[in-house]
Amino acid sequence: MKRVEQWTVCVFAGSSLGAQSIYSEAAKTLGQRLVTRGGSVVYGGAKIGLMGALADTVLAGGGHVTGVIPRHLAHQEIMHQELTELHVVETMHERKAMMSKIADCFIALPGGLGTLDELFEVLAWTQLGLHVKPCGLLNINHFFDKVVSAIDHAVAEQFIGLGYRQKMIIDSDVDRLLDRLAIGIA
Repeated sequence: MKRVEQWTVCVFAGSSLGAQSIYSEAAKTLGQRLVTRGGSVVYGGAKIGLMGALADTVLAGGGHVTGVIPRHLAHQEIMHQELTELHVVETMHERKAMMSKIADCFIALPGGLGTLDELFEVLAWTQLGLHVKPCGLLNINHFFDKVVSAIDHAVAEQFIGLGYRQKMIIDSDVDRLLDRLAIGIA
């Protein structure tokens, strides 16, 4: 188990728990492992769905959780009031920029369009040279298989360079994913 001292992981996750309990179990496992490994979390600031499950687990383990939520989503996503830090921003762009600035690396859990938007934005920022932070997908229950397949198709059609695809760290095991991300920020 690789341990990075005082690292902050930005986690993109759904505001829903999803159709199967395996997703919330993975969010909780990720939270537990991050606390064990000395990781802090920055995320979207909601107390519902996978976002809430992750935040509550990290907080229960004594970890540090920073939430960043746009004002217009504060009630819709039910803003988490018990976080270590909470930032209310004006726009989604400000949310993503602040989370990116705070984070040492990124992990996407299953989620909807917002999660995919956040994931693709940080991947595009890598391609544009705006950061060199590692980005991982926790591929629980093969959730991201078709997304990865679409990216691989874009590589084959020469719209994405193979080097950028190879920077994506994809794993279904929390510990292996965290080990691989830790190597990228060490």
